[in-house]
Amino acid sequence: MNRFLAEGSDSPVPLDRRSWMLPVRYYEPDLAYRVPAHLNLAAEQPVFEVPTSTGQSRPMQRVGTLEFTLHGESRSLAALVDLTARDEMRLFIPFRDETSGEETYAAGRYLDLDRTPTGIYNLDFNRAYHPTCYYDEQFDCPFPPPENRLPTPIRAGERLPPVEEQRFPVGGLPAAAADPDADGN
Repeated sequence: MNRFLAEGSDSPVPLDRRSWMLPVRYYEPDLAYRVPAHLNLAAEQPVFEVPTSTGQSRPMQRVGTLEFTLHGESRSLAALVDLTARDEMRLFIPFRDETSGEETYAAGRYLDLDRTPTGIYNLDFNRAYHPTCYYDEQFDCPFPPPENRLPTPIRAGERLPPVEEQRFPVGGLPAAAADPDADGN
């Protein structure tokens, strides 16, 4: 991944940011953040518009809820299908947690899961990644829906560089833009 971001012609990281944004930083892998999850399919699977980092919106379908236990607590995340991706066999799980804006990108992180016929998933937060708008604000990234805000820190997957290595703008987006619910106060 780091090689692609540093050298790839399709890298989302602008050339002038590669020296300080790369390599991508990760938390140490932790098996406590790899948990079984069950997808409870929704009887109704509404399509709704999700606000994005560029002020646009993107159509998503809420197919159900992933239910899991993390650190002894029952948790859930809405499982979405990004209708612009045209891949109904892939679940999109955007989320925020208590590290968002401090240790990880303020707008949240993403997980992608291939759909299973059983509805049972290995939800591995060690695979959580920053959206492309972290690297370049020109990318259009959907914000996590309110129900995908976990009231616990998820110290797994991608993280921000240490504070002493951060340079403005970390993640490209002003703080208010990174949180669609922020009121500026």
